[in-house]
Amino acid sequence: MNKIFSNQIFRSSILIAIGLFLGWVVFHSPEKVLDTRNHEAVETKSEIWTCSMHPQIRMEKPGKCPICAMDLIQLVQSGTSGMDTEAVHFTKESAQLANVLTTIVSTQNPIKELRLFGKIQADERLLQNQVAYIPGRIEKLMVNFTGEMVRKGQPLALIYSPELVTAQQELLETAKSKEKQPEIYEAAIEKLKQWKLTDKQIGQIENSGKVQSNMEVESTANGIVTARRVNNGDYVSQGSVLYEVSDLSHVWVLFDAYESDLPFLKKGDKVEFSVQALPGIAFSGKIMFIDPVIDPVNRVAKVRLEMSNSGAKLKPEMFVTGIVKSNLDEFKDMLVIPRSAVLWTGKRSIVYVKQPGDEPIFKIREIGLGPQLGNSYVVSNGLANGEEIVTEGAFSVDAAAQLEGKPSMMNQESNTQSLTSSQSLSKTTEVQLKVSGNCDMCKDRIETAAKSVAGVVSAKWSSETKMLQVQFDDLKTNSDTIQKAIAKVGHDTENFKAQENVYKELPECCLYRK
Repeated sequence: MNKIFSNQIFRSSILIAIGLFLGWVVFHSPEKVLDTRNHEAVETKSEIWTCSMHPQIRMEKPGKCPICAMDLIQLVQSGTSGMDTEAVHFTKESAQLANVLTTIVSTQNPIKELRLFGKIQADERLLQNQVAYIPGRIEKLMVNFTGEMVRKGQPLALIYSPELVTAQQELLETAKSKEKQPEIYEAAIEKLKQWKLTDKQIGQIENSGKVQSNMEVESTANGIVTARRVNNGDYVSQGSVLYEVSDLSHVWVLFDAYESDLPFLKKGDKVEFSVQALPGIAFSGKIMFIDPVIDPVNRVAKVRLEMSNSGAKLKPEMFVTGIVKSNLDEFKDMLVIPRSAVLWTGKRSIVYVKQPGDEPIFKIREIGLGPQLGNSYVVSNGLANGEEIVTEGAFSVDAAAQLEGKPSMMNQESNTQSLTSSQSLSKTTEVQLKVSGNCDMCKDRIETAAKSVAGVVSAKWSSETKMLQVQFDDLKTNSDTIQKAIAKVGHDTENFKAQENVYKELPECCLYRK
């Protein structure tokens, strides 16, 4: 035995065997347990792959998008145990980068601001026609052009009338026997008065004892000559219009009000307006009349203000823009939120509500909206006083929700099931179309026409770029159908031109063709 243990090779073999045994005891069993645990952990963690363009796609392994054939990307799901699985979780840094701002909801006394467009018009009650009360021939016009100021009693024209000559002779003959036959004398005078001769003119004829071949036609009103209907040498009959005269000391301001604006307008409301030709000058007046009939072509009713026009600054056909601030007493003490907080998808109006706590965690909520107040909305239901909502960056929050498969403006329920390429999938398309137009009235008309097409989700037109940004479901409609609807109301598009008779019926401020 001593020889065996003294053998160097034997001792080395024993040491190696002991080392291998100890290594197996120390390292082999824990490694197996660790591998098993890691394997179990991997099995419980599922991978989800989605498309960056179509976040409704959910696959359990990488591949191609069944809609656009783009490579799928692995979805990084946020949130930890105990958090709301339907809420969108941001870090404070990512919320700042996305420019997400929040506001606490509060009750207000809503005031709706309406913007109206219109023109200055002459007061219809002050329009006068200067007519020929006797038939004859125009020998001379005293007023030769439109725009000339005339005053009551001013001579307008000289007229030769055989009937008037005969009537003067009758007056002179009856004047000789007026004491014996006063009735005949008075009848002759009355005949001349019916032809609008003044007492002064009749007295001159009687005192001179001579028949005047030409008689002056005098103005019966003050104002501006807006139209001249005759020339020298024209023959006119009794009642023929010689001039049209407008008294512009008072004018009307006529605004166009759409059907949707009429419920918020009433007589006595104050209107502040500006005139395009008089920048820097503010005007105001009260609504005196609202047309009870809607124009069947333009779908507007006229709203009238009556203004004093000293100095004749306000001239007919000038363009005006008015602002009406209407108190909505029926919505008093209701919640009001900024317009930028609301996202629309079809009939749904949604906002993102910040969850309690310091962390930026947001959850979608559908709300009911009342009337629009300029850049804000009245909330009829869905929110409570004191809640905090996203007012800037709502689209960024919604995009994060879509990428994580959580409820968003495009899908009402959380999408937890994988979709295969064999399933029929609807596709929302967003395009930009060139649409001709000028003003805010054009904007309302274009967007209303686009939204009237079934399948259109949203439409927004810019008067600066003349571009319409529209989202639609291409299983229900297409770009040509939307353009046809817009052309039908009078606006040219990229592929379709509005009919000439429809275009000519647009308000003058909306006429864009040169």
